[in-house]
Amino acid sequence: MEQRRLGKDGPAVSAIGFGAMSLGIANVYTSSAQTLEAAIGVIERAVELGINFLDTADIYGDSEVKVGAAIRNRRQDVVLATKFGFVPAGREGRGIDGSPKHVQEACDGSLKRLGVDHIDLYYLHRVDPSVPIEETVGAMAELVRQGKVRNLGLSEAAPDTVRRAHRVHRIAAVQNEYSLFTRDPEEELLPTLRELGIALVAYSPLGRGFLGGRFRSLDDLAPDDWRRKNPRFQGENFARNLAVADQMRAMAQEKGCTPAQLALAWVLDRGKDVIPIPGTSSVARLKENAGSVRLKLTQADRDRLDTAVPTGAAVGDRYDAQGQQLLKG
Repeated sequence: MEQRRLGKDGPAVSAIGFGAMSLGIANVYTSSAQTLEAAIGVIERAVELGINFLDTADIYGDSEVKVGAAIRNRRQDVVLATKFGFVPAGREGRGIDGSPKHVQEACDGSLKRLGVDHIDLYYLHRVDPSVPIEETVGAMAELVRQGKVRNLGLSEAAPDTVRRAHRVHRIAAVQNEYSLFTRDPEEELLPTLRELGIALVAYSPLGRGFLGGRFRSLDDLAPDDWRRKNPRFQGENFARNLAVADQMRAMAQEKGCTPAQLALAWVLDRGKDVIPIPGTSSVARLKENAGSVRLKLTQADRDRLDTAVPTGAAVGDRYDAQGQQLLKG
């Protein structure tokens, strides 16, 4: 498996990582590995395929517990990332707590659930607008000094916030949604990260499934699949987004690969400092995703994809109103 680096001075990781959200939350996507045994099997197979970069979070149900169980006897074989920041907020759903006190409490909780003595990459899941980023990252830096954390990261942070954080402590990676359907990072975030020597970890690189050819209608999603409430899956948005994805599907057929492999190859092709972390609870999908690393794009492929799925092609916001408010802190 090709290796890439988490920032200028961070650890080397597999070019494609593994997002473990669906291993811990039943209604995130239609198929989920809800038993401990099934989750362990998926993660063990990922490591066998050379995927050593595992990504989870304290908000992902019992994902940390399952990831921890899977790596118990092979901790040295993986680069472990987890995230913190989301907290219950009563009737309003979720809030964000980036206070120094919560930083310490959240880290200790994750270490316990994971069953490890350190976290390789610790992210702030969303920026807390009520706490200066310098205070949050300062507390995260203390975790590094304590030996609990090796590298720091941010998720969905604005370029200026990243700069301010990086001045407090070296940021190894910024996680952001990035795919043919979501190319926003190319405007300001990616140039900023490259200037500072920070990696971009791309979550949802398959456009929530649209780019993987996983469904043809909402009826293909489970009744409790959270995407049914996502703006890109609503009404006319769904049909228009599916039509765009179908153009890429046709290209994949011509190249003799799957749509998911072509979509992931596009993300991988954006630069050696971009690392996609597709999530799945299926071993078959895992093998399919891993195969994308071997797919190389020509300039003609790039041009054709830019024409078929141009910037802004996806219709609808990335999240519902509450989720949108938590972006780009």
